[in-house]
Amino acid sequence: MNNKKVAVIFTGGTISMKIDPRISAAIPALSSEEIMSMVTNIDKFADIEIVNFERIPGPHMTPQKMLELSQIVKDLVNRKDIDGIVITHGTDTLEETAFFLDLNIFSTKPIIIAGAMRNGSELGYDGPSNLASSICTAISEQAKDKGVLVVMNNEVNSASEVTKTHTLSLDTFKSLEFGPLGIVDNDEVIFYRSIIKHHHIDTDSIEENVYLIKTYAGIDSSLMDFCVNNGAKGIVIEAMGRGNIPPMMVDGIRNAITKGVKVVVVSRCPMGRVLDSYGYDGGGKKLRDLGVIFGGSLNGQKARVKLMLALSVTNDFKEVKEIFEKDYYTK
Repeated sequence: MNNKKVAVIFTGGTISMKIDPRISAAIPALSSEEIMSMVTNIDKFADIEIVNFERIPGPHMTPQKMLELSQIVKDLVNRKDIDGIVITHGTDTLEETAFFLDLNIFSTKPIIIAGAMRNGSELGYDGPSNLASSICTAISEQAKDKGVLVVMNNEVNSASEVTKTHTLSLDTFKSLEFGPLGIVDNDEVIFYRSIIKHHHIDTDSIEENVYLIKTYAGIDSSLMDFCVNNGAKGIVIEAMGRGNIPPMMVDGIRNAITKGVKVVVVSRCPMGRVLDSYGYDGGGKKLRDLGVIFGGSLNGQKARVKLMLALSVTNDFKEVKEIFEKDYYTK
């Protein structure tokens, strides 16, 4: 029986790093071939095609690079000989790239993103293990038609739900509200649940002029005004609680919406969706009346990714609102 073929795209991150003794810090050092050589016995499970995209740290990833990576993945999934895709990535921006690809690519073939929390010089380097688990997931029939998946520490999470929760722990990537979709055990992926709703935004461009503002006690409109004055097309606000903001920020939001800027509100809380529950000045009901779009349970960085993609296909308020609120809100 022939093995399935998996394309492994290397973009960099801690999985490709080692300690440079001159500076006593981790830097990109390992080649894709060196990393794959540590994934022992993988040839018994899959045929591997290596694709070298970048060798950059996670914070160096940009929306434009995400778009370039998306096109490479689209080309690969269209090949009949490729059964699945695995992408190595720096963990600092992994969830953003994963969500970008999840929204932008429509394919039944498994697309997996993995990284490492320890570099190649540290004891317990987790890169090869995460890569092996990702490849096992990529060849699984059960992993088809589930969108982009993040596989680390033998857990399988949806790109639409997962977030990095800890600066150090190997199990940093978690779906806080609903838990993982499944696990990888004994070189086999086992799914416990599926994603019911899956959204796609088909575009080959990206609107990068989208800002993210996190609220805090006493915040006013100065950051909003700065973004608008610098040509913002969209602004995501990580609001408080259910989707509320300090009253000094309201004028800035009103000014932005008046000038055609699309404003999306999510919560700075790690779980739960925003809703127009409160009617005081700065409350969610007043924000909805102003024309603010509700971002459901997305966190700020993911809402920004979605708004960038949405604005690349339309600038119409009703259409952008539908992209964010369809299936989640009835108003």
